[in-house]
Amino acid sequence: MRTISFTRHRFPPDIIRHAVWLYARFTLSYRDVEDLLAERGLDISYESVRRWFLKFGTPIAKNLRRMRPTPSDYWHLNEMVIVIRGRRHWLWRAVDNEGEVLDFLVQSKRNAKAAMKLMRKLLKKQGWAPTRIITDKLRSYHVAIRTLGLTAEHIDEKRANNRAENSHQPVRRRERKQQRFKSSGSAQRFLNIHSSVYNTFYVQRHLLSISTFKRFRTDAFNVWESASAAT
Repeated sequence: MRTISFTRHRFPPDIIRHAVWLYARFTLSYRDVEDLLAERGLDISYESVRRWFLKFGTPIAKNLRRMRPTPSDYWHLNEMVIVIRGRRHWLWRAVDNEGEVLDFLVQSKRNAKAAMKLMRKLLKKQGWAPTRIITDKLRSYHVAIRTLGLTAEHIDEKRANNRAENSHQPVRRRERKQQRFKSSGSAQRFLNIHSSVYNTFYVQRHLLSISTFKRFRTDAFNVWESASAAT
């Protein structure tokens, strides 16, 4: 795990990490984070928060991904449309059966080539093939699975992919808050950070007792502290 250097910054690492966490964890704008910090007596501009997020968000996200346990071998794949500068793009997204975000890819097409690119990225990143793949009715998935020679059980029944459909909701909220993404590159960069933080703090709270939830929350904060440790 990489230790992150916060040298030559006017504010202490704890404040910088807290600002990055606020923006990545909650549906806030940079100005919202500025106001929250100002309420605590910290005179920090939203531009500083933006620069901190861009500089430190990526290495923190990489550390968080290294610390995650192995996900399930049940993959849910889905795609959602996002509008960037007036043009439609597609956010191809993969989660496991517990809601863990496995990977995603912003692409301009919704065809077999795009589906294959996502699946190749998934296979390379995970290092193993799934035993079950759940998708919607898009035929491009069938072509990609057949071309790659995957032997996983493929399910494309109606409503079977609700797990992936629901996983788009946090992204859609952030898209509205940011008044749409400005470019495919910035969308990919932001969602890389957002998904890592989401995985760390996501839990189906209604299924847990309060004592179990409190332990999970404490563990999640400990993971965050380790991933954003300063030199």
